[in-house]
Amino acid sequence: WHSSVGPPPCLLPAVMARHSRCGPLLLAALAACACLWLLGMPGFVGLRSTSPRAASRGAVCMGARKALIIQNKGGGHGELGFHLAKRLVQNKGCDVTILHDGKSKDGVNPFAQYGELQKLGVTVVWANPGVGTLALGSQNFDLIFDNWSKEPDNARPFAELAKASGAKHYVYVSSAGMYKPPSGYQYPMDEAVPTKATGQRAVEEMLAEMGLPWTSFRPQYIYGPYTNKRDYIDWFLHRCARGRPLPIPGDGSQKVGLSHADDIAAMLEAAVDCPAAPGQVFNCGTGNVIGYDQLAVECAKAMGTPAPQIVHYDPSKVELPKGAFPFRNTDFYITPQKATEKLGWKPANSVTQDLPWYVAQFKEGKLGEKSMDFAADDAAIAAA
Repeated sequence: WHSSVGPPPCLLPAVMARHSRCGPLLLAALAACACLWLLGMPGFVGLRSTSPRAASRGAVCMGARKALIIQNKGGGHGELGFHLAKRLVQNKGCDVTILHDGKSKDGVNPFAQYGELQKLGVTVVWANPGVGTLALGSQNFDLIFDNWSKEPDNARPFAELAKASGAKHYVYVSSAGMYKPPSGYQYPMDEAVPTKATGQRAVEEMLAEMGLPWTSFRPQYIYGPYTNKRDYIDWFLHRCARGRPLPIPGDGSQKVGLSHADDIAAMLEAAVDCPAAPGQVFNCGTGNVIGYDQLAVECAKAMGTPAPQIVHYDPSKVELPKGAFPFRNTDFYITPQKATEKLGWKPANSVTQDLPWYVAQFKEGKLGEKSMDFAADDAAIAAA
């Protein structure tokens, strides 16, 4: 607080009382004026003079919990910060800061939507989280959502900030890709399935060792309206748009769960203030699964193209580059039953219902016209 702008807010009532000799009505008027004056000050809680959205901020009030979202550059998790920030402001009344990896990318989704967040009062700090908490200054936070760290060294500075801040919750976005189900496993996978030794698993272990009130969520296969990773569903749409065969490994009955980014954000939000969340790991995704062949058929319907020409091949008889098919050759899907029971969460979206708007975006972007290499497809088809 600077003396040049007047007495500190905590002393205003005393100052007014000392100088007011005109009774309680004048004192009340002076108090109201003081409140209006404070609302205009850049130091007032919930307003930041460095942000053009200060005047429109209304969801966050004095004493609001401060939440930090550490957001990665993009990919499957890239859209989560946008939806989560909206939820934390609108549903939890939080004062939200996003520490975003990299430089501002105006016009590129999901970052092109961040103007909506600024209108809600969200602060976006573009920096390299690899430098730790330096970009955040001396701020403390009540809630930290880590959607960036892939290794313990990434997460440690923010975990230490959580301890120093006395944070009530450290929520970590991990990955269900760490699961290593034994041969013959009966799907879906729950949280007890053995895991591989991954950096994300090591982060979970570190958070537990530090004694933080932590929760880890393990998502898989995320799509959304502002995603910048369209690899999963678009694989099917690209081939339908061009009338090409769809080479699918195995017999095509394998199942996958595709989750809407806002459903994932809703589960992260559900952990806030939930006494059953700390110290737990949750599968983070829909329980509505779909078979590979069925997804191909649904995509063709949404595209308005003829029934897809599906070609099944034996993946053990042909060597294909990584990403030749967007999913695994086998079943690989989770159950969110634990989150449903302990967090009261349930998905609001399904991929089959969302295909019409998703396909509309595909067509609007003229993605079916872009140049593509189908050499891997041809190799798979030749091996069928």
